[in-house]
Amino acid sequence: MNWFEKWYCGSALWRYLTRRELLPWMLQDAKLGEHILEIGAGPGAATIELARHAPRVTSLEYDHALALKLSARANHSPAHRNVCIIQGDAATLPFPDATFSSAIAILMLHHLKSGALQDRAFSEMGRVLRPGGVFLAFDISDHWIHRVGHIKSTYVPLDPATAKQRLLAAGLSKVTIDSRSGGFLIRALRAE
Repeated sequence: MNWFEKWYCGSALWRYLTRRELLPWMLQDAKLGEHILEIGAGPGAATIELARHAPRVTSLEYDHALALKLSARANHSPAHRNVCIIQGDAATLPFPDATFSSAIAILMLHHLKSGALQDRAFSEMGRVLRPGGVFLAFDISDHWIHRVGHIKSTYVPLDPATAKQRLLAAGLSKVTIDSRSGGFLIRALRAE
């Protein structure tokens, strides 16, 4: 992430939008179960809210410094008692098979350095989800303004037109894609 992304994703505005707009849309009618995997936690805009939706949340963050900061915040907050922060890579998840009842990725898929790594991450989601577990992802569409916002940052946009087939190939099922201005929501289940 570049300085702008770190600033924006750590801002009060993004926390507000995540809590009031994004998560209600993403979580609508979703059965999250008792153990959520948050992939690409960043500064933790969604982490606090997710901790209100499940008895356990494991938040994975690739950037070591961001993982340390989020871990320090979680360790000093009663609201985060059920949150565990781990530094790791979405394309090689450090968890056993069928560990999580749900997995959520917000604005992280385009940060994987290639389409092949995105496909590996999809396969990893399928591997660590329990049968029937839900995978939810929100990402941005390929647009010039998003490219500008990612100067000096990894930006490999996921094409919503091919996402369904890629998720099905990774072992997920019942894939739906819902678009809104500037972004799209993926919902999928691990096959029973």
